[in-house]
Amino acid sequence: MSTEASLLGKVAIVTGAGGGIGREIAIALAAEGAKVIVNDIGTSLYGQGQSATPGQETKALIQDRGGTAEVSSDSVASWSSAQKIVQSALDHFGRIDIVVNNAGILRDAIFHKMTPEDWTSVIDVHLNGSFFVSRAAADHFRQQESGAFVHMSSTSGLIGNFGQANYSAAKLGIVALSKSIALDMKRYNVRSNCIGPNAWSRMTSSLRASNEQERQRIDRLRQMTPDKNAPMAVFLASDAARDVTGQVFVTRHNEIFLLGAHRPLRGVHRTEGWTPQLIAEHALPALRPSFLPLDRTADVFSWDPV
Repeated sequence: MSTEASLLGKVAIVTGAGGGIGREIAIALAAEGAKVIVNDIGTSLYGQGQSATPGQETKALIQDRGGTAEVSSDSVASWSSAQKIVQSALDHFGRIDIVVNNAGILRDAIFHKMTPEDWTSVIDVHLNGSFFVSRAAADHFRQQESGAFVHMSSTSGLIGNFGQANYSAAKLGIVALSKSIALDMKRYNVRSNCIGPNAWSRMTSSLRASNEQERQRIDRLRQMTPDKNAPMAVFLASDAARDVTGQVFVTRHNEIFLLGAHRPLRGVHRTEGWTPQLIAEHALPALRPSFLPLDRTADVFSWDPV
């Protein structure tokens, strides 16, 4: 890696780093010289139980490869515990330069069967957690006039998916959060970007095949290993990305995509104003050709990654 992309002397926090994508990002950051706080409370995919073991395993993997890491087992889902995560970086390594908001859980359910607890638990970890940890680091970034946020979004929010209203809302909310951070903190040389990662990991291992075609496709999806997402996270955390902020990338095996933001597609104007009837008679026919389809991630990314 070039000198600009080196992370020597930098300190990073990676939430949800006890396995999957978070673990691979933590390992990759450490391989480029960063000292890493491995944050993970060790819960199941659905937020049950708690164990420090996954975080300790990631720390051991980093140390076995000559890197430096410490473990934080505090939750991202409350302001007080998020502050402890950032404080652990200061206590162990004396500074904080990079925050990777990766922690997440799933509580999938079709919308009319989703419980309020299903909703709040996912929002608390993904969206509130990204805010809490970022906000806890923001004062330090501001004082030192440098810092990088890397947030994990998802095509489930960027495009859509069945049975994930809570997850999709949180992941699209993270995009707006990241853009707001990028706007508010640009004056302090602080950057904020999103990655929509793709990987066969704990978050996707619940997929089941009902026929041979689906089984073959799942076998191909298994080739999207979590480590494929790490290079983009390392790049965005590094000085090589000093002029990259407020962007959303999708990493998909060996593919990288830059995603667009919501912008006006078509407009209509009437000097006298509108009535509901006139909207139906004139505005709707003019706007309808630009309506977005009710598509899902699989409809947009319809090919298997290579």
